[in-house]
Amino acid sequence: MSNNNKKWLYLAVLSLVWGSSYILIKKTLIGLTPFQLGSLRVIFTTLILSVVGFSSLKKIPKNKWKWIFITGYIGSFFPSFLFAFAQTEINSGVAAILNSLTPLATLLIGLGFFKFIVYPKQILGVVIGLIGSFFLIYEGSTINPDQNLLFVAFIVVASICYATSVNLLKVHLQEVPAMSIALGNFLCILPVALIIFFNSGFLSIDFTENTEVKNSLFYILILSIFGSAFAKVLFNKFIQIASPVFASSVTYTLPIVAIMWGYLDGESINNRQLLATAVILVGVYLANRKTKTT
Repeated sequence: MSNNNKKWLYLAVLSLVWGSSYILIKKTLIGLTPFQLGSLRVIFTTLILSVVGFSSLKKIPKNKWKWIFITGYIGSFFPSFLFAFAQTEINSGVAAILNSLTPLATLLIGLGFFKFIVYPKQILGVVIGLIGSFFLIYEGSTINPDQNLLFVAFIVVASICYATSVNLLKVHLQEVPAMSIALGNFLCILPVALIIFFNSGFLSIDFTENTEVKNSLFYILILSIFGSAFAKVLFNKFIQIASPVFASSVTYTLPIVAIMWGYLDGESINNRQLLATAVILVGVYLANRKTKTT
């Protein structure tokens, strides 16, 4: 299969997997706190990747471990906790839509730090995407006035983290195998995740009487296997055959899956929110027009 066909296949699979992650996070938060969710997600994912790919670590050159460490925290550690906290106040579908700001952030970071040449249509796309995002946030506040929209900031920060990580992976880890990057990332963030886990109160939970916690553990295991371990390896491969902006564009196809799951779970999405989503997609499409590097 050609790389061009692989790009679209990876995009479709990642959209399905990551689009389903938001509802899994929502279900996990019923029985666990954001700190417990984030730390367990890192722990489970590290164990899974270690079982299937421990031998791949020797393929990481010594001079690349610095970037493995940095992309581990920026691309995996912080977003795991940021989305967990955000979804305590924001619907899963809205969280996925707001995460579609990632391609815009990827473009801006690429312009500022990696010398991309940006065309007028791309600047227009950034502006349109931001307008759509503000419109979406406003509509969310009218439908669910009890939501704390300050938690939107968590998603914005997570999107910037993803965008930074994508650019760093493309520039500094292009030749490192995808499995090696994924496992190296999670091994680097595991120690801090363990510290958070042991101080999260999880060990004091009475599992015999708390069925919600048992259900949450099942959801987080599924999230770790598919949404973190499998998707992380696939995404690393995706980055190596696609441009950073195209790779990050998965964040504006996965809202389709996330909204579907949210609707089935009883979340309300009105026509104006769908219009705002369309505005964001138009903006990201324009921002995703081909760039040249100097």
